Amino acid sequence: MTVSIDPGWLSLAPPLVAIALALLTREVVLSLFAGVWMGALFLAGYDPLVGTGASLQYLIDALVDSDHMAIVVFSMLLGGMVGVMARSGGTQGVVAVLEKLATNRRRGQLFTWASAVFIFFDDYANTLIRGNALRPMTDRLLISREKLAYIVDSTAAPLAVSAVITTWIGFQITQVRDSLATLADQTADPEAAAQLQAGADNAFVVVLHSIPYLFYPILALFFVLMVIVMKRDFGPMYHAERRAYSGEGLIRPDAQPAADPTAESLQPPEGAPHRWYNAAVPVLAVIVVAMGGLWGTGSAGLDPADRTIVNVIGDADPFAALLWASFAGCAVAIGMVVTQRILSLKGALDAWLGGMQSMLMAIIILVLAWALGGVTGDMGTGPYLASLLQDTLPLTILPGLVFLVAALTAFSTGTSWGTMAILFPVVIPLAVAMGAGVGFAGGEHYGILLGTISSVMAGAVFGDHSSPISDTTVLSSMASACDLVDHVRTQLPYALVVAVVALAVGEIPAAAEWIHPVWSILIGLVLLWLVLRIWGKDPGKGLPEEVPR
Repeated sequence: MTVSIDPGWLSLAPPLVAIALALLTREVVLSLFAGVWMGALFLAGYDPLVGTGASLQYLIDALVDSDHMAIVVFSMLLGGMVGVMARSGGTQGVVAVLEKLATNRRRGQLFTWASAVFIFFDDYANTLIRGNALRPMTDRLLISREKLAYIVDSTAAPLAVSAVITTWIGFQITQVRDSLATLADQTADPEAAAQLQAGADNAFVVVLHSIPYLFYPILALFFVLMVIVMKRDFGPMYHAERRAYSGEGLIRPDAQPAADPTAESLQPPEGAPHRWYNAAVPVLAVIVVAMGGLWGTGSAGLDPADRTIVNVIGDADPFAALLWASFAGCAVAIGMVVTQRILSLKGALDAWLGGMQSMLMAIIILVLAWALGGVTGDMGTGPYLASLLQDTLPLTILPGLVFLVAALTAFSTGTSWGTMAILFPVVIPLAVAMGAGVGFAGGEHYGILLGTISSVMAGAVFGDHSSPISDTTVLSSMASACDLVDHVRTQLPYALVVAVVALAVGEIPAAAEWIHPVWSILIGLVLLWLVLRIWGKDPGKGLPEEVPR
């Protein structure tokens, strides 16, 4: 139940305190719990005993949520699968094969970037599978864990929100359709109501038209590629890459990785064969079963005539599909190594348990982040931020302002989907009331309506990237075995640069219909190239030639 916190800005205190403490102290668990406790204290009327009890209840509530538990089980099963792959020597076999393709750091990073295309359908699966599968390769090439986490994180959600056939599409269409349909029911003018209902009936087309206006996700995807190709970094990422490049360590000396892939239980026994297919086949099984699960759950409630790819994926249950996929991957991995007699059944199960145990710290952080999200939900943090849009504004700056509010909401609550659920019912009626989208497709100010819709999605992804309490940020750190705070500190400057460029050349001018969105993206790419050219530096400059380049 949401409780109104007065003054409203006080609802921002718990997430901001947690984030600030995490960045300053690098003690993520303590910082997140401090945020949960502070929010619970506010909601308990400043009674410390009641607030402490309530904060523990928020942790329980975070695990009671079925979707949250699905992510926990999926993550642990995938960790178990990776443990079996590593213990059997399969991971080392994959590294040996990739040595022929990824012969230097640039090619290794390019391979990591391009691999996002193969798991485009879901950001959780994209992050966890790629980080775990490619980490041994990037370690060999002396690519810092922070860089791996950045590449994985900044290609997963941006691709999921930009591509049409993903687990996000159904949620986005539903939000747009419901907002327009509700507005149509509340409109007294029959002609306007008919136009709004037509927009609701064609919500998929509206979402499809908004994709070119997703400036931050699109520019973020290409900025990762530019960083790799130009071999230039800046800020904390430069120092992380310089450290790894020079052989001083893939992680900071005092770092606390969210997962530990170096545990003795995960190392292959002496003499174990390094067969690449013992790692590749289980990963392929996860991808195939996940796609099959999405099709099965999505098509179950649809008539045969309606079973298009977009409709099926939009109606699918991604959590069930991912659970089936991770379980299948575990079964395949264990079955392969046991039948080949590389490990006994007991040895395989021990490796499986060891892999799951390596995920424990990340799971703790994830539960705390969800608990903090529950606190901000009960305090009305999202609705308070959404209320900032209610004042009369010039129509042309609405998309840019929506982007900023969406970013702040996602940053404070740690959830991109939650941000969209909060803001869509607010900003779509606001945009229409201000004159955007009259007549819809091809109508007056249709571009501003599209820009407003896309700004919610783009701002949510940007805020999610920037926040240490975001589930995808935690999962990226976990999959890459990177310290969570180090991942945030190195990724944040890159995300901010892309966001500023997206706002300057996209959200304001293109959404205001002053320039076509394609030109905005092209201009944005040029500006990002200039940023890297002027401020970026090659972390390998001056190092011995024998360091892999």
